[in-house]
Order: sequence, then structure tokens, then C-alpha cells
Amino acid sequence: MYVIAGATGRVGSATASNLLALGRQVRVVVRRGVDAQSWVARGAEARIADLADRTALGEAIEDSSGFFVLLPFDLTVDDLDAHADTLIASIAGAVTDARVPHVVLLSSGGADLPTGTGPIAGLHRLEQALLGTGTTVTALRSAHFQEKLGDVLDLARDSGVYPVFAGSADVPRPMVATRDIGAIAASALLSPPGNSEVVDVLGPAYSERAVAAALGDALGHPLRVLTIPQAAWVDALADAGFGPHVARSLAALYRADERGLLAPRGDRRVRTETELDVTIAAMLAPASRLVS
Repeated sequence: MYVIAGATGRVGSATASNLLALGRQVRVVVRRGVDAQSWVARGAEARIADLADRTALGEAIEDSSGFFVLLPFDLTVDDLDAHADTLIASIAGAVTDARVPHVVLLSSGGADLPTGTGPIAGLHRLEQALLGTGTTVTALRSAHFQEKLGDVLDLARDSGVYPVFAGSADVPRPMVATRDIGAIAASALLSPPGNSEVVDVLGPAYSERAVAAALGDALGHPLRVLTIPQAAWVDALADAGFGPHVARSLAALYRADERGLLAPRGDRRVRTETELDVTIAAMLAPASRLVS
């Protein structure tokens, strides 16, 4: 039995779907009954539990051969670090309680660093906490999600502006489709390593200007790339509705990316092939409603 958290999101859904397609027993952990019902209809077991509830989560992952988990970034909370630490304590505690033999964690480039990476520092703490449970950990440190452009999709569609929080819109960086990460996560669950390992997941490289051009083509009108200077990042994020701590944390993440701190530094690398235009087409399709 493989247990999948985050099954209502893009990566968790892709992980569970890949396992079901291979005829494996899957149990999803969701927070709403309606989501549980949809997965049961597809042949999975379902448990309703919150990642912050150690007891309920521990019961949901009992008797599992492997557990896929992530650390949701809730950008509506007052303090991202405090929120992350609550989830980390619960997840690591549940893994200990249930004696899960193998955990596949959706992590990120830069998670080897304890500070200076904004919300990615929470993934560092989760990696360390899971290693402390005695389980075997496969940390999938992903490059940027291709689906991150969904954060600015409405703005781009309505105003024709594509904002860039970077010093340049012309620096190419690897970008990974979340469906590819799900396939890699499923494969990792089915073939646990002998020892804990960090896997860097990389995809085709695109600059923000190239992303804007591809999105503009798909929307049917060109987008104006607006490069926001670093000194204005926190204020711009606050103007967008984020709380003070969240705005500062996201600005720290953008600075880390500028400095190359999110670069791959794991034990091995896996490269994916899905191109950005394929992901954009899927995101703009009417049935696309999942979040990463």
C-alpha cells in the first residue's frame, strides 16, 4: 500500500494516478469528503486527515510500504515559518508513530541550506526531521514548476502584463512539469533506495521572457514583461495582498534564486522532457483546476 498526501494537487494527483495505472494499491490522504469520494471511484482507498493532525495522519499512513508527502505553502497564514514548523512536527511524528519504511518528499532546490531561501528553509527542516525518524528518505528537489505561471495567469490575461521578480528576464532556468514529478515520485515509491538520497529533478530551461512569450501566444495576445526591481519586491507583494511575513519570505526566495542558491546539489539528477507549451495548453484547458 502506497499512501499519497496532497492528492488534490498536481504532483500528488499525478503520483497517485501513476500508481493506480500500474495496478498498485493506493491510499490518498485528503481533507474533504468529496475529494475522498472521487478517489474511491477511481479505485483508491481514501482517508480524511489534516497534515497538522499527527494522530489522524499516523492512522492514515499505517501499514504503508511508502508515503509521498509535501509541505504545502499556505500564503494566507501570518507566519510561514510557524505554519511550516507545525506541519513538520506532525508529519515527522506520524512517520515515527506508523514506522513508515520509506518516504518520498517533494522538496526543492536550495533545501540543503538552513537559511536564506525564504519558505524553502521549511523544506530543509522537513528533510532533516524525516531523516531523524529513521525512515529512508527520497527527497525530490525540484526545479521551478512550469505551472508557477498560474500565479500570474489572471493578471497576464486581463492586463497583458507579465511581472518578473528578478534582475533580468533573460536568464534561463530549468522548469519541470508537475506531471513529470509525479511520475518520478511514483517510480521512487516502487523502487526504494538502499539509503536516503537527494534527487535533483530538472527540466528544460526557459527564461522568464520566453515564458511570457509562450503564454502570450497561448492567450492570443503579446505580454509586456515588467521586471520589478529588488528594492520594490516586498512592497509589490504586499500590494498584491500578501501579509508582511509572507511578502518578506517570498522576497527572500527571489533573492536566493538570483544568487544561484536554488541550484542542484543532490546525490543524482533526473531530467524531464515535457516542454512548456504542453503545460500551458493543459493549464488553459477548461478541466484544469488542480493546484501544484
